[in-house]
Amino acid sequence: MKTLFTFLLILTTCIRVYAQDADKVLGLWLNGEGTGKIQIFKTTSGHYAGKIIWLKEPTDPDTGNPKLDKRNPDKAKRHVAVNGLVNMRAFEYEPDDKVWGHGKIYDPKNGKEYSCKMELADINTLKVRGFIGISLLGRTDTWTRDIKK
Repeated sequence: MKTLFTFLLILTTCIRVYAQDADKVLGLWLNGEGTGKIQIFKTTSGHYAGKIIWLKEPTDPDTGNPKLDKRNPDKAKRHVAVNGLVNMRAFEYEPDDKVWGHGKIYDPKNGKEYSCKMELADINTLKVRGFIGISLLGRTDTWTRDIKK
């Protein structure tokens, strides 16, 4: 009985540490250009996703209306505002590599979706790599945590 209790205690501790590491990515992040803030959150399925919550230039200069997802390949979604758009989805934490992988990122500037992985360089610096096919064929953007309250 003592051995079972010890095993359960160790298992519970390991799960708690895993969840703490996985959740370090949660929060508000300023993209590398400084033009948008993305809120990374945990979904009900346990995956990680991101939503654009702020734009430096939220309005279309031609119309004065909120910027729309005009380049979306799905014509039905072209009327959706970019601010509030969920543009990251399906990330899973990979504890051995300490990365959030198997995700997708959508770029409303060009209407394209890419495979994506994220890795913390430190607690306030996130490396976001979008790629096609293999990770070698891609681009990394460095995001900074928005710690303003």
